[in-house]
Amino acid sequence: MSFINYSAREINTKVVYYGPGLCGKTTNLQYIFNATNEGARGKMISLATETERTLFFDFLPLNLGQIRGFNTRFHLYTVPGQVFYDASRKLILKGVDGIVFVADSQRERFDANIESIENMFDNLREQGIDPKSVPYVIQYNKRDLPNAVPVQELRAALNKDNVPDFEACAQSGEGVFETLKGIAKLVLQKLREGAAG
Repeated sequence: MSFINYSAREINTKVVYYGPGLCGKTTNLQYIFNATNEGARGKMISLATETERTLFFDFLPLNLGQIRGFNTRFHLYTVPGQVFYDASRKLILKGVDGIVFVADSQRERFDANIESIENMFDNLREQGIDPKSVPYVIQYNKRDLPNAVPVQELRAALNKDNVPDFEACAQSGEGVFETLKGIAKLVLQKLREGAAG
């Protein structure tokens, strides 16, 4: 649920990067942070454990243009990938405006991807949110690895709603901004429809 600050003429939106553990959610945000002009981004807050996994979330406010004279700020979050942090995932999904589902392309992570996207839909439903009402895109990450599952196979298993999807290698940055632009476009489109309606 976007928040409008009239005095600052700012629309704040929330985009959550969701996916199984170690799929590259944090790597996406780190790449965006490092490649973005300082004036267009805020501080990145990362709460990581000793094993380098994000325990809670990464938060990166990013300025992505205007709607009707209002600056649009995207607050990017990641959820923890591990199943036992499900309560944190639910909390981070509250008030979400858009989701990037990051799938790990490695063959041995195939089932973890399916489990994670089903968990995402369950958590949305549990909060009374129709998953079809939330703009989302899918990113097939780690495309550079030799054990990467063909995109058609991943698409058949994960993209039943036929949403925009992107191939990526978050480590090198390939596909990272394309994914971000894809979700930003859907979120802005929904905001404009809301403003018009």
